[in-house]
Amino acid sequence: SSLWMFPIYGTAALIGPVYRHISSLPVIARGTIYMCGIFAVEYLTGSLLNLFHLCPWDYSHAPLNINGVIRLDYAPLWFCAGLIFEWLLRRF
Repeated sequence: SSLWMFPIYGTAALIGPVYRHISSLPVIARGTIYMCGIFAVEYLTGSLLNLFHLCPWDYSHAPLNINGVIRLDYAPLWFCAGLIFEWLLRRF
């Protein structure tokens, strides 16, 4: 949807180094850390892009949005996405 998404999605590469530090934690803790990290990146990049009116997403219509750049109802999705990325990194 936007060229800005390439570097934003590229931050998923941080999951590898993060996993090396948290691999001994229970899966619930790791998933929560990934979820918070994804929310943080989404919030920071969305807020920065909004300053220049370049943000390709707008969640302001959603009931559980924060400043229109993140949706708290996506928490289970980001929790699972982080664990899936972790699984893929370990597998390959």
